[in-house]
Amino acid sequence: MKEKRSHKKAKSTKLGYNERHAKSGITTPLPEIETFPNQYKGYEITIEIPEYTAICPKTGLPDFGTITVHYMPDQECLELKSLKMYIHAYRNVGIFYENSVNRILHDIAKACRPVWARVTGTFAARGGLRSVIEARYP
Repeated sequence: MKEKRSHKKAKSTKLGYNERHAKSGITTPLPEIETFPNQYKGYEITIEIPEYTAICPKTGLPDFGTITVHYMPDQECLELKSLKMYIHAYRNVGIFYENSVNRILHDIAKACRPVWARVTGTFAARGGLRSVIEARYP
C-alpha cells in the first residue's frame, strides 16, 4: 500500500518557534520619524546607524547590528534626530532581524515617500552565523 504524503506547508515548531514569535514587534508603537521639505532633486542619501539593538523574541537575548538607509528623496527628507530616536526605540522590542528591517523600510517609506529606498541590516555574528537583511521600496 502506498503511503500518502501531505503537501501542506508544515508550521516550523521543531525549535519551539511559533506565530507569536514570528509576529512579535511588527505593530509595537515606535516614535514618529519626522521629515523636512526637500529642496533639490536627483540625489541620494545614505545614513549608517551602527548602534541598532533589539531583543530576540524567542530567546530574549539582545541582537546587535548596523542599519544602513539609502534613499532618493522626493518631496521630504528624513530628519536625523527623529530617525535616531526611532531606531533606538527598538532596543526594548522583541523582533526578528527580517521583521525589523522590513518594518524600518515601511516606516521610512510612509514618513517621506522617497523615489526609492533600501534598508540593509548587518547583524553581529551569533552562534557562528552572521545575517545581512535587505529590503527595497517600492
